[in-house]
Amino acid sequence: MTQDLNGTHGLIVGIANRRSLAWAIAQALSSAGATLALTYQSERLEGNVRDLGGTLARPSIYLPCDVTRDDQLAGVCESVGREFGGLDYLVHGVAFAPREALSAPFLDTSREAFATALDVSAYSLVALARGVAPMMESRGGGSIVTLTYLGSERVFPNYNVMGVAKAALEASVRYLAADLGPRGVRVNAISAGPIKTLAASGIGGFSGILQVYRERAPLKRNVETSEVADAAMFLLGPAGRGVTGDVLRVDAGFHVMGM
Repeated sequence: MTQDLNGTHGLIVGIANRRSLAWAIAQALSSAGATLALTYQSERLEGNVRDLGGTLARPSIYLPCDVTRDDQLAGVCESVGREFGGLDYLVHGVAFAPREALSAPFLDTSREAFATALDVSAYSLVALARGVAPMMESRGGGSIVTLTYLGSERVFPNYNVMGVAKAALEASVRYLAADLGPRGVRVNAISAGPIKTLAASGIGGFSGILQVYRERAPLKRNVETSEVADAAMFLLGPAGRGVTGDVLRVDAGFHVMGM
């Protein structure tokens, strides 16, 4: 189903480079006609985001957004409201845990590392949803999509506290869907198979996880960023208008296998 999103607006949070799933979704939204606001986490990543945004069909706006800072979250929402007059989509692609928390046993996770992982990877969705909900409601509704992983339900080597954070993220999706549904705002997650993103580079033995997926998934392959973007387009756009509070798995079927 081809979607015409001309005249709509989206906020994309979590682009780091061209391999980012958030970037693949941004490309798909832009190709369908949406105008976007792209955030960058730090000055170090600003150049990457601006260079990528310059390749989109429509000019984007660029905003700093450290999701651990309430002032920056408020500034992003204020700027989006001023520039767009409302909002139709939010793509939340932010996740982080300190490197040592991904290499040491989960039992050794420090209080600080645990709090950081939950704050950046899960609470940021709650804070952003609270900020964008009025802008979506003013448009008659909107759609929020976040990104998760099967490590929320099963143990993967060196995923550790990120698995716990993703579990919290998925629970947040359900509670946000219940809160925001009466306001016409849908909230869903995509659980993608392993993809070589910047975040994945911090997970030891990641190439081994990719190989296991290729061997055991029903489709006998790994997924591509474009496939995740297509799933996001379904959830964000009118085709997914009856879906909220769900986790859509795009992992070549790996999650159905017992052995």
